[in-house]
Amino acid sequence: MLHTEGPLLTVDVGARETQTEDIDDVLESYVGGRGVATRLAHERIPFDVDPFGAENRVYFTTGPMQASNMSFTGRMNCTSVSPLTDGLCSSNAGGFMSRNFADTGYSAVEFTGKSDELVVIHITDESVEFEPVPDLAGATVPETVSYLDDEHGIGADQTAVVGPAGENLVRFASIMTSEERAFGRGGLGAVLGSKNVKAVTVEGDSAPDIDIPSSQMEIHREAATDDHIMKRQGTVAVMDLANEMDGLPSYYFSEQHFEGASGINGSAVEEKKYKKGTCSACAFSCKLPTRDEEAGVETEGPEFEVAMAFGSNSGVDDIVDVMKSNELCDRYGLDAISAGNTVAAYLASEDAFGDVDRIHDTVEKIAKREGIGDDLAEGIARVHDDLGVEDWTVKGLDFAAHEGRVLHGQGLSYAVSNRGADHMYAVFYSQEYPLVEEDDAYPPEGFEGKPQRLIEKENQMALNDSGVVCKFSRDFMTPERYEMLFGADFEDLLAVGDRVVRLERHFNNQRGFDRSDDSLPYEDQLPGFEDALDEYYERRGWTEDGVVTDEQIPA
Repeated sequence: MLHTEGPLLTVDVGARETQTEDIDDVLESYVGGRGVATRLAHERIPFDVDPFGAENRVYFTTGPMQASNMSFTGRMNCTSVSPLTDGLCSSNAGGFMSRNFADTGYSAVEFTGKSDELVVIHITDESVEFEPVPDLAGATVPETVSYLDDEHGIGADQTAVVGPAGENLVRFASIMTSEERAFGRGGLGAVLGSKNVKAVTVEGDSAPDIDIPSSQMEIHREAATDDHIMKRQGTVAVMDLANEMDGLPSYYFSEQHFEGASGINGSAVEEKKYKKGTCSACAFSCKLPTRDEEAGVETEGPEFEVAMAFGSNSGVDDIVDVMKSNELCDRYGLDAISAGNTVAAYLASEDAFGDVDRIHDTVEKIAKREGIGDDLAEGIARVHDDLGVEDWTVKGLDFAAHEGRVLHGQGLSYAVSNRGADHMYAVFYSQEYPLVEEDDAYPPEGFEGKPQRLIEKENQMALNDSGVVCKFSRDFMTPERYEMLFGADFEDLLAVGDRVVRLERHFNNQRGFDRSDDSLPYEDQLPGFEDALDEYYERRGWTEDGVVTDEQIPA
């Protein structure tokens, strides 16, 4: 089975010591990326760890497909215990860092301990250096990127940066790479910030020699020539469809249709797009560099989730206002989905939907933990009672844009996801709009046949995150192509994903998670939900309380 190669680098941030060790057995069983990081985290992070404690660890990993020239492979993985969900969380970022990371020769890098001063950690294939950077305290992401370029000649594509939000331990702070791409969900930027790490840089010329089958170029050619709407509008292309289905969360989830959708939809974004945007080696080019000269705003996006969170969910119908919110999140290092939904919760409490000035001011206050921002920085699950609004989260993670009250399989996916209400854990929404061929589609309502398919999708997405392969490759990566690329039967590859999901679940179980956490704020609106949950557990082989026993821990 194809897998990444190279040793694990451990960086003790507090002691400023490093060591390397071979992890060939882990690489062979878990391929790379999320799989390898999850296995290592399960072995090395105490089950009772404080997410902000020195004993928590942060893993950066990439996969064997970063040795290819194939589209959909410009991504990498970050894993830690989330300060937002309190469970094990992996986040996936695109951009251009992954191949620069691979050039260091390491298959994985883990950070542990806590520095007594703010540092940048420079990792090359020859050394690890700790640079004290007290003057960067409070620096924005662009300011930090400029410093690294000016002082060291290190480009944005070689960096993972924490903004003010991460330094201030905002529970949904992101780690930014390539300046505008994010390891977003789960607040891993706050974990790195808790270790007093402002940035990590990577450089080298020691990428492992991994033989990728020539079939990669067939996929690459198809990605280059396919006339897909995402190349023009990104993920926000689906907004009109969602709105037509009464499946667009609006006004802090109180409504499911937004009358102002035409002002923030795919066409609105396309009008502001001024060039192509992509990730490393990818010819699909689905990213969205946008700008509005009159407003003086330039950013990348927004994608559908952000257009929902800062748009319909906040009562905003002007794409330029959403672009400004997106730009602020990138600048300060905030997960734009969680930031937007949290701001929407605040707007609901103040009866202030559509107040754009207040929205932008609140984003800055959250990042700096000033005033009301100090409370909102804790996330919806911890602040909703004080605001007097409903808790629209699963396991502490707020909802993505794909509406589980309409797409019932996606609702089930939100409930059982080890990461919380995240749309990319299984990408089940694609089956129900549908965005796939008719033979692979399911009706939006009901659960017939969905628990088993959900398991397959979760396992496949865990495999993608281990590969590492972008999830928007779904129209190009057939089972036969997985087999050709990874040199194994598709069922054996899905078994890798199953092991990853089981390890995540077991880790979270040890932290107290069980069936009671696999719940939805609207499950009473989904007839058959509890039966579907029972079927999901049974097919997974877990207990009826959603627990992976010690005997079920994979090797």
